[in-house]
Amino acid sequence: MDKVVNPHDKFFKDIFTRKEALEEFLGRYLPGPVSELLDPGALEYVKDSFIDEEMKEYRSDLLVQVQLRGGASAYVYILFEHKSYQEPDVAYDLLVYMVRIWRRSRKEKHQPRRLPIIPLVFYHGPTGWKIALEFDSLIDCPEALMRFVPRFEYLVCDVSAYPDEELRAGVILQVALLLFKYIFREDLGDRLPGIFALMKDLAGKSTGMELIETFIRYILSAAPESRLSREDVHSAVHKALTSTGDEIMITIADRIREEGRLEGRLEGRLEGRLEGRGEGVLCSSREAVLEVLEARFEAVSQSIVKALDEVDNPTILRVLLKQAVKADSIEHFRQTMNSILNT
Repeated sequence: MDKVVNPHDKFFKDIFTRKEALEEFLGRYLPGPVSELLDPGALEYVKDSFIDEEMKEYRSDLLVQVQLRGGASAYVYILFEHKSYQEPDVAYDLLVYMVRIWRRSRKEKHQPRRLPIIPLVFYHGPTGWKIALEFDSLIDCPEALMRFVPRFEYLVCDVSAYPDEELRAGVILQVALLLFKYIFREDLGDRLPGIFALMKDLAGKSTGMELIETFIRYILSAAPESRLSREDVHSAVHKALTSTGDEIMITIADRIREEGRLEGRLEGRLEGRLEGRGEGVLCSSREAVLEVLEARFEAVSQSIVKALDEVDNPTILRVLLKQAVKADSIEHFRQTMNSILNT
């Protein structure tokens, strides 16, 4: 899978690259006549992304090839919108991505014909999805010309629109969907004890502890500190997992502190390297910022790379280096960088 650049994106990939969670999701949230066509257990991930580089801060995607009952195949393409607002032209973007998928499959000689694609938008913004699902709604033309316009519609899974009781599923999927639903909401803190209580059965399993840590890290990295503090999360975990909650939080806190120490050592090493160079300091400074961002967030968008390339002030680059170490996410760094460069 592609490297991730955003806590929502990382959590999405952590959950939906687990086959059991994705298969359950497709079985529950695809329309009945569509899900009934799928052969359970016959699912294969495609290791490509079809999103433009500059959009990866706001979107991620997942393509899986599924077997249909009767032996045929199809693709399910999931576009994850991890921004809090809705993109009016999403149907146009989906058409672009679908053409890229078909173009990719065209190069595979063992597929003489293009497979059908089921496009699904996964959305978890605070407001319900209000955009038309039909591509031709984007085109304004006389009826006589509509036959020349591509016609398809996409599916939407808008978790904000589902009552909690309709998000019931296996523990992994249910907890993930509830976190996606409430992560942008003011009442996230009130919901956490109930969400964590669902994890009791996971606490006694080795893989369960890894999942609980995944859930908690997502909350700590994605929820605004002004709305939910680390102490609030600790309290919710303790309340829901009375026998193991404190131990879990101590373990996670130790790991986060160790990661912080590693980041500090990396910053010091890079600063020292810059101090020892005169010629080429600008280039070295940009490389230092990018190294820290890549070490922390694994991938950096081209928009950030381009912005750094245009900075010709070593002092500003040193400030950006410190911000790269402190930022909560790549989006946090981008916003801080834009603020610094525009002042």
